[in-house]
Amino acid sequence: MQVQNDAQPYDTINITPMLDLAYVLLVIFILMTTAGVQGLTMNLPKPSSKPSTEQHEVKIVQVQEGGGLLMNGVGVSLAELEAHLGATKARDPKFSVMIKGDARAPYAGVIAVVDLVTRLEIENVGLVTAKIGT
Repeated sequence: MQVQNDAQPYDTINITPMLDLAYVLLVIFILMTTAGVQGLTMNLPKPSSKPSTEQHEVKIVQVQEGGGLLMNGVGVSLAELEAHLGATKARDPKFSVMIKGDARAPYAGVIAVVDLVTRLEIENVGLVTAKIGT
């Protein structure tokens, strides 16, 4: 009977823990890829090839740096803006409002215009921004 000396180094590498880790990672990878493939199926609408013949008004409301308001380039107060937008909605319920705020404009001025448009129940509203990189 031989007695081994514990001070001698091992000649082989035990790869069992490394294989266990590889199998766990493989199972996680399989589960994540199958979970990512499953999802909702949607029937997206197809665009029409003919252009729309409907023409609606577009009002551009600008909030200036000092808090002043312009509607299509003409200076107006908030009350005048409300009257103009209300009259336009009476003529054309599907008209659009584009809100354009100066980068240095007070935030409260832009919010006041958004609140006004919401109160008048105008549906087609957009915020105009600059292109990235300009």
